[in-house]
Amino acid sequence: MMLNVTPSTGAFLDLLVSDSKTTRILELGTSNGYSTIWLARAAKRIGACMDTVDSSALKVHLASGNLAECKLDDVVTMHIADGGDFLRDCDNLRYDFVFLDSDRTAYLRWAGDLVRVIRFGLLVVDNATTHPNEMLDFKRHLSDDLGMLVTVIPIGNGQMLVQDGG
Repeated sequence: MMLNVTPSTGAFLDLLVSDSKTTRILELGTSNGYSTIWLARAAKRIGACMDTVDSSALKVHLASGNLAECKLDDVVTMHIADGGDFLRDCDNLRYDFVFLDSDRTAYLRWAGDLVRVIRFGLLVVDNATTHPNEMLDFKRHLSDDLGMLVTVIPIGNGQMLVQDGG
């Protein structure tokens, strides 16, 4: 099943990336590439590069075709991997912008690695208003334990914006 972001979320992601000094973007949860296209278009405009990760080879294959059709495949590196494994294996890789739209049950486990890979950048998490109970512990951990600034904006299915609070 393909669970795409809303068009308003796509436009919001485009705006956030376009209006930033982002050089490296990470998307966790590629699906068929709808949100990837929004992010990649903005990345191409500002000269940024992008990694996108999904555990489904079928979804990555579909997304790859969609990106090629939009002539955006030169901006995006596709990865077939579990999001948590990818984050752990990042070592010294840092991202300015991370879009998270994956397995919400894993977010709390990924929190430390997510914060580590963001280089004074922005983490945007989809479904913050449609699935608030699933995100509550993750949100509290980010703000209370990791000192991140967390706010929710009612765009699309709700976007949780997370930045370094230091």
